[in-house]
Amino acid sequence: MCGIWALFGSDECLSVQCLSAMKIAHRGPDAFRFENVNGFTNCCFGFHRLAVVDQLYGMQPIRVKKFPYLWLCYNGEIYNFKQLQKQFGFDYQTLVDGEVILHLYNRGGIEQTASMLDGVFAFILLDTANRKVFLARDTYGVRPLFKVLTDDGFLGVCSEAKGLINLKHSTSLCSKVEPFLPGHYEVLDLKPSGKVASVELVKFHSCKDEPLHVACDTVEALPSGFDLETVKSNIRILFENAVRKRLMAHRRIGCLLSGGLDSSLVAAVLLKLMKEINITYPLQTFAIGMENSPDLLAARKVAAHIGSEHHEVILNTEEGIQAIEEVIFSLETYDITTIRASIGMYLVSKYIRKKTDSVVIFSGEGSDELTQGYIYFHKAPSPEEAAEESERLLKELYLFDVLRADRTTAAHGLELRVPFLDHRFTSYYLSLPAELRIPKNGIEKYLLRLSFEDSNLLPKEILWRPKEAFSDGIASVKKSWFSILQDYIDQQVDDLLLEKAAEKYPFNPPKTKESYYYRQIFEKHYSGRSSWLPHYWMPRWVKATDPSARTLKHYKSATQE
Repeated sequence: MCGIWALFGSDECLSVQCLSAMKIAHRGPDAFRFENVNGFTNCCFGFHRLAVVDQLYGMQPIRVKKFPYLWLCYNGEIYNFKQLQKQFGFDYQTLVDGEVILHLYNRGGIEQTASMLDGVFAFILLDTANRKVFLARDTYGVRPLFKVLTDDGFLGVCSEAKGLINLKHSTSLCSKVEPFLPGHYEVLDLKPSGKVASVELVKFHSCKDEPLHVACDTVEALPSGFDLETVKSNIRILFENAVRKRLMAHRRIGCLLSGGLDSSLVAAVLLKLMKEINITYPLQTFAIGMENSPDLLAARKVAAHIGSEHHEVILNTEEGIQAIEEVIFSLETYDITTIRASIGMYLVSKYIRKKTDSVVIFSGEGSDELTQGYIYFHKAPSPEEAAEESERLLKELYLFDVLRADRTTAAHGLELRVPFLDHRFTSYYLSLPAELRIPKNGIEKYLLRLSFEDSNLLPKEILWRPKEAFSDGIASVKKSWFSILQDYIDQQVDDLLLEKAAEKYPFNPPKTKESYYYRQIFEKHYSGRSSWLPHYWMPRWVKATDPSARTLKHYKSATQE
């Protein structure tokens, strides 16, 4: 995890522009570098480093003697860099996993490079010999990337939008800062003036397609066929492999643990594998919630079962409410459910940074979208429509859950790892018949739970625990976190303001005082940028007016049984 920033064709003083790069300093608390590009005096890179691999040569932009014309700034982890080295005979000059990007590009160009990387990444690659700039982002957008490109060819690229919105440029019009699309790469021509022109934007991977890098995976070909025992075995093998490859780190590993199925499975498999490879320190697990909230109680059970060094952060209502503005500033969104869930994750990340030495943090993000974990999937009209919805959610992860997970941890200099979004695991799961993946017997994620039933990784009551939205599970059963927030906000927003909300905010107009309150804070920091959120996250197939699972009828019946 780190912060990347680059400008091409700046017509303002670079030392002034450099101030914008400091807006993402939280992403890399260990070191900062600002470097001009030789021969292009108006082009530069900025880099904030969180040192996780190669303490000596890990600074960026990465340049190696073999390819003096290539400059690389990247944020991510490439899990198969050693396998690629073996397969192609690459001669690495550093221990940095991202160096493989230079070798792959030199060997086969940008398309092969992006397609062969097993990991999470956002990168800027500059080829001064051929005067090309390349941008690329991983399949699910686990690592963030934003860009601004003006009509006259000025390009700004950054891990977070906040590093681009105040850039100075001769065209006085408000330049459009936008997220770079996951699973895509872009080719741009670099002109002698340092300005650029976009040549093409290419989608190199879709979540359903088996990734090209399977050819050099450590897991051999799996048995085919859809009989239940084969499927369950394949799910276990691929999930375990997804966790194993993410153990690559020179810093201490920890794990978020809400006590729900997803984070509990990650923590249990993680601890098992850490023992296997003789990692000597105990695994620290972290839970947040109000006193005796469902999440805290469940997480405690899991930690006792797996034997982790467990930390509980007690969520104080006042502290949560006070954090709203800094959370929205970190997130760069005004989506209701994202903000609710982010407050707990932001505060637990703050605790991890201050009180422990865990830096690489595992989490259960992506499972709900992949394995149809949201409660509204019980109402899907057909297995095929449920499968389509699952794919839609995965494509939009970078706007919602993945955005939340990245920004709340990165705000405190932590590196997040999400095994459920492993390319090979997700493409296999999505290849299964739609009928196999739907909720069964009133239980969501039925297939995932069934696959681990005989593993003894988790207590049975956790393995089969019903879905609890993170923003609800951290509060008590009697009063949800969203109700606490709404009660507070009700006093902050006048009825008249809400009545005129659609006039003031015609795009995605707020419908409730809560959404109006969040929107006001967002506009204060990111005025006129409401299009970053194309739509609010809401459940499908139910007449929902609120994104919380606790407002759905099925939730009430499921929790009362």
